[in-house]
Amino acid sequence: MLIAGTVVAGPDTVIPDGAVVVEGSEIVAVGDGDDLQAQYPDHERREHDLVAPGLVGGHVHSVQSLGRGVADDTALLDWLFDAVLPMEAAMDAEATRAAAELGYLECLESGTTTVLDHLSVNHAAEAFEAAVDTGIRGRLGKVLMDKESPEGLIEETDAALAETESLIREYHGAADGRVRYAVTPRFAVSCTEECLRGCREIVDRHDGVRIHTHASENADEIAAVETDTGMRNVLWLDEVGITGPDVTLAHCVHTDEAEREVLADTDTVVTHCPSSNMKLASGIAPIQDYLDRGITVALGNDGPPCNNTLDPFTEMRQASLLGKVDALDPTRLPAETVLEMATVNGARAAGFERLGKLEPGYRADVIGLTTDKTRATPLHDPLSHLVYATHGDDVEFTMVDGDVVYDDGEHVGIDAAAVRARATRHAERVLDEAGVERGFEA
Repeated sequence: MLIAGTVVAGPDTVIPDGAVVVEGSEIVAVGDGDDLQAQYPDHERREHDLVAPGLVGGHVHSVQSLGRGVADDTALLDWLFDAVLPMEAAMDAEATRAAAELGYLECLESGTTTVLDHLSVNHAAEAFEAAVDTGIRGRLGKVLMDKESPEGLIEETDAALAETESLIREYHGAADGRVRYAVTPRFAVSCTEECLRGCREIVDRHDGVRIHTHASENADEIAAVETDTGMRNVLWLDEVGITGPDVTLAHCVHTDEAEREVLADTDTVVTHCPSSNMKLASGIAPIQDYLDRGITVALGNDGPPCNNTLDPFTEMRQASLLGKVDALDPTRLPAETVLEMATVNGARAAGFERLGKLEPGYRADVIGLTTDKTRATPLHDPLSHLVYATHGDDVEFTMVDGDVVYDDGEHVGIDAAAVRARATRHAERVLDEAGVERGFEA
């Protein structure tokens, strides 16, 4: 396939009247559209106003999709323990499958081709199956919680670790490597030392498996960890083996100098979730400082109950603007940096190589977008437009691993209307069973 248009190949490369040539699951050529059309005359031609790499959701919660909008305007720990965790505890296998499908379809139709997905304690296999079937690229993990957790989610440590290993054997490398595994302790507050150290031991036994957890999102969380361990959160995670180049820590809003040195020295990846951090009033993560120290920072939406959208373009805009206002410096986190966070850095956070740019030899994760919108007129700078003005519903075309999974408003091979109907039905039932109010109903 030859995909033509203005090609934003990466943070520093824009090709007007360009094209991307895909063969199988790989990009084989990128360059001038006329030249490539002459070289590949037999390839199916697609045209879009803008062509860009698929974006990476460096921290999402697909299975929380059923709780979109039910826990607005509450503090993090109240939000978590009064609404989100009770909802997760009430979810059966069918609800989990519906929630994961809903989340993945939202991602694909808004330009996210890869997710680093923090699931739940129960029924993780349903989300893995949903990832395989919807065509999204993902690194997923069953959540581990073995202390200070609600009934229905708390597990025995050995059982949680054993199920993790079983899921790794079944799903790590599924769909020709498109679906991979991340060992996923929820956060230090809900995991014993034995559990956290066990997570590291599992990862060290399995090639290519990563760790994905939350860290230092909220001041109350940090205080709880310090009370339990005598150490600040990131220092405690480092002590038990939850840092390193195979670890992605979501949020890292509140870190001190010693913790930032650990993040840099261990080459740990951080995922910035600006919309979630603002909505939960968690604070502003020191992203420019992390980048200045050489720390890889990706971008994530977090979950639908605390965002309330999985639109990656919203997250890019929020990240840039929040960084500027935090520093009172309009030069901070420019469009090029933020696009890199959402693509190349995200690929590293999710542990996929040859991903995040449109270059020969890279994986064929490509999106096509329309600029036939009033807010895209006039369009002077395609890169600026992607970061500051694009919405997820500008996406017309999504390709993952060379397969077209979303085309002109339709999901390929998936009945999206049926997914939405199932998710709505399960959400009503699950939230009622969990005792979580669903808000205003007409």
